[in-house]
Amino acid sequence: MKKILIIGATSAIAEAAARVWAAQGHRLYLLGRNEERLDALAADLRLRGAAVAACGVLDVNQFGSHPAAIEAASSALDGLDTVLIAHGTLGDQQACQQDFAATLRELNTNAISVISLLTLLANRFEAQRHGTLAVISSVAGDRGRQSNYVYGTAKGALTIFLQGLRNRLHGAGVQVLTIKPGFVDTPMTAHIQQGPLWAKPEAVASAIVTAVDKRRDVLYTPWFWLGIMTVIRLVPERVFKKLKL
Repeated sequence: MKKILIIGATSAIAEAAARVWAAQGHRLYLLGRNEERLDALAADLRLRGAAVAACGVLDVNQFGSHPAAIEAASSALDGLDTVLIAHGTLGDQQACQQDFAATLRELNTNAISVISLLTLLANRFEAQRHGTLAVISSVAGDRGRQSNYVYGTAKGALTIFLQGLRNRLHGAGVQVLTIKPGFVDTPMTAHIQQGPLWAKPEAVASAIVTAVDKRRDVLYTPWFWLGIMTVIRLVPERVFKKLKL
């Protein structure tokens, strides 16, 4: 039975993953900003079979509150062995280009807050010599594009951090999973026109649960994004800079 902490638990992908884990009978602790939604989700997870489904409120950009939030989760579950970090925002690229304060907010939410949490969790898991840290990054971090390079910068920094963390924690028996979704049909992306490359949160969540169980290092989801991003990374810069991406 896993003892699972989910941060950003009311995001669409996290909710879907939580439902899978609940049906498997695991113990769950949910962190997010909206107490009412967290309570409702916890109640739903208990009905679905979760051995424990508790929750707490956390604003991830209040970095000083991170240690207490993690300790509360550990206390509620009698320890931690799996963490899914799923929070994030898809900011307005044009607003970020005009105002560094907007850029800083995006970097803090999508990268710095995650790194803060991972620093605490990595030390805990390294000391106990086991565990899984699963973190949602994005294919947007694989190469900077004019349409979303602030978001891509945050996710790219997070991906590099996770690479180093994986290298560090391998000897301690700790799995570090970098999750790189493509386009996912969630409230965060509701303003974007959908196409054939889009995935449902439930499909992404199922892939995450499987990757955790198989102790994978990197997950592109759906699978075809690995090929797409390999091609995009290989385009020469002299050509890429001329593309309207």
